[in-house]
Amino acid sequence: MKVVRFDELNAVPWKNGLGITREIAVEPPGASMDDFLWRVSIADVDTASPFSRFAGIDRTIVLLQGDGFTMTLDGERERALTTPCEPFAFPGEARVEVMLAGGATRDFNLMVRRGAVRGSVDVVRGPGHVEAHGAELLHLARGTALVGDVACATGDSVIAPPSVELDEGAVALLVRIVSARD
Repeated sequence: MKVVRFDELNAVPWKNGLGITREIAVEPPGASMDDFLWRVSIADVDTASPFSRFAGIDRTIVLLQGDGFTMTLDGERERALTTPCEPFAFPGEARVEVMLAGGATRDFNLMVRRGAVRGSVDVVRGPGHVEAHGAELLHLARGTALVGDVACATGDSVIAPPSVELDEGAVALLVRIVSARD
């Protein structure tokens, strides 16, 4: 288990240079934007900038903070991402244009290499005990929790989490990755 605090994450430009993201975890460690197996990050969206395109990647996005935005995929399909902690999956090669619903937003992103692995983001709400064995990562989207004997707060992530005690009002995103052959 490793706790990653939000304020320890480095902000780096998006692949297309039009925004910033903070990488929480990547497999294999040190992989670039072009050769990761899977990647988890938090992005800030503060303008109507198009998303970076990732051929061969399946993406799942979850609104964490802000009013959200409407995504237009390939010029025809619209999806409002305005409800916090509601995952939405889409293909990484899609051309995604964004219209903000209000001010700046922050979102959680899971990207997996199609054909090699599959990923999911489950939303778990407290209070309660969560058996997280087998999960790659837990991100605390809201509130506080106890992971082992470590206190975690909004924005913290835990890599290879054991069981977790979510406090009243806490919301966690649980990331699971499995081989595409499973």
